[in-house]
Amino acid sequence: MAFTNPIGIGMNAERELSQGELTMPLEELDLVAIDMGYGHLRPAQALSDFIGDQPILLADRPPLASPDEQRLWKQARTAYELLSRASALPVAGPMLSEVLRGVTSIAPLYPRRDLSPPTVPTRLLAHFGQRGMGRGLTARLQRGDRILLTTFFGPAVLSDLAGCERLYCVVTDSDVNRVWARPEAGRTNVVYLAPTERVRRRLKTYGVPSDRILVTGFPLPHRLVGGPGAPDLKQNLRRRLAALDPRGRFLRECRDEVAHFLGETTAPGKPVHLAFAVGGAGAQSEMVERFLPSLAKRLRRGKMRLTLIAGVRQEVAQVFRDAVAQAGLTPELDDGTISILLADSHPEYFAKFDELLESVDVLWTKPSELTFYGALGLPLILSSPVGSHERYNARWALHSGAAVRQSDPRHAGDWLWEMLKDGTLAGAAWTGYMRMPKFGLYRIIEEVLGPPALERLLGRGGSLSGGVSSLRSPDDDAPGAPTDAGLHGSVSETTTH
Repeated sequence: MAFTNPIGIGMNAERELSQGELTMPLEELDLVAIDMGYGHLRPAQALSDFIGDQPILLADRPPLASPDEQRLWKQARTAYELLSRASALPVAGPMLSEVLRGVTSIAPLYPRRDLSPPTVPTRLLAHFGQRGMGRGLTARLQRGDRILLTTFFGPAVLSDLAGCERLYCVVTDSDVNRVWARPEAGRTNVVYLAPTERVRRRLKTYGVPSDRILVTGFPLPHRLVGGPGAPDLKQNLRRRLAALDPRGRFLRECRDEVAHFLGETTAPGKPVHLAFAVGGAGAQSEMVERFLPSLAKRLRRGKMRLTLIAGVRQEVAQVFRDAVAQAGLTPELDDGTISILLADSHPEYFAKFDELLESVDVLWTKPSELTFYGALGLPLILSSPVGSHERYNARWALHSGAAVRQSDPRHAGDWLWEMLKDGTLAGAAWTGYMRMPKFGLYRIIEEVLGPPALERLLGRGGSLSGGVSSLRSPDDDAPGAPTDAGLHGSVSETTTH
């Protein structure tokens, strides 16, 4: 089922907020995403859930998009999904992958140089704006003097070109293409909410002024973090570390550090739980047929649980069912050792996914927006990237120590089990928790809605340490400048550049 518009499954927090306590009334806020894979919808859903029943408006659907606009958006979305799926094909894939890379390519950041001249995609987006793309949104913003919070560059740039103000754009990758900023980037009205320090540096090379870039981190679901003290994250991680370290090798080396930050871990209980996720376009779903036979013995013996995440795509779920049957594992699908996550709508899928991650120990995924979920203490096994932005996501996660690259899927049962026995995956879980930014949701809300709103939504006093002003990134030339402060005495977050 298509993403309903408007939608929002949240904590009903909006009804508890009086307008006198908000820096900015919620009815002035437009939360906008686009149905182009999960990468822009997932962070929007996290924001919607935390605010409480905040509608997510889709840039390419009514009431924002007229029929003419919808046709323009559909052309762009269809082309991307076709390239994304076809890039994995054995014969034509390499050629189509090069086409996709040309569309999404990100130039090397070094040596440092001026990257502000507009590119072809940048000019093309401005051209689409002149043809009417984004016209419904900009009219809405200007008519009501509204605030835009978007997880996709298109609405931000098109609104910026139309002269709108009070624009916030959540960046959803660890590095970004030039198309994320308007052609004359130095004139932008957009405040960019960056997930990594590298994004800040990148946007500066595109000409975006420093005071228009805040390094906040990625908005992870409140359910999986639990607030600035991260109580839910820590609880899940205590259980997960025990499951990931069956022979105790990691804990023998790091027991004191783990006890200091988490307390004592729980004893191993249920078998290790692996989740395999594909993107919104269904790319790489065919890998299941390749790796299932190697996992079959441990699945039959109850040494492992496996969840195959199909999202909202029935055809992907069917690919998974066929692969399970071909591997002779239908009984394990029937008894729950293997499960398939399939939902009728995006809100339902995201809610089920967040619930699932509370019990998942290892996430096998392409380096999409899910790369940022390594901050939850969830070790990542990364499959091949689709597009330049995903290559940078993979590099960031690998450099941070939260991820490992997949080996040959046909032998997954061997190399995955070796990484469990020697503590590699437990180490990745711990390193992701210690090094990756995990409080982006709260920093974004504090910046856009104001500290009083954040305090009320959290249901407790006190805001993020240092307040909003501490989030504004220092200039590159400032020696010893901090990257990201911890919250309420929790683990200080750093990023890898």
